[in-house]
Amino acid sequence: MNPVIGQCPICRHTLHVTQLQCRNCDTSINGHFTLGRLYQLSAEQLEFVEIFLRCEGKINRVEQEIGLSYPAVRARLNDVIRALGYEVGEPPSRNVPEEVRRDILSELQAGKLSAEEALQLLRGDSE
Repeated sequence: MNPVIGQCPICRHTLHVTQLQCRNCDTSINGHFTLGRLYQLSAEQLEFVEIFLRCEGKINRVEQEIGLSYPAVRARLNDVIRALGYEVGEPPSRNVPEEVRRDILSELQAGKLSAEEALQLLRGDSE
């Protein structure tokens, strides 16, 4: 059985469920149903959420499991939070310490951060 997808593979708009069916008694229910917020996430974001939950929300354990730095894990977490339609925590700090800045640039060079993630972190948009 294939997993349910939440976004149209052609235009990326939200898909809606129009039929539910019981595999046991073959009852079908037609209508318009929503999938829920988690189906708004990409496969990569959903995988990150599963890792985050398995690590009990402890960023240092997520860092170890996926081999990324704290800024990279935090950027991915903020990305998931925004994708679910929420705002990210506190107002951003605009002063990024030099050591963190070097870590961000190193992660970018190693391909562990996208250019957009690195830019957000360097601007202080994510902690």
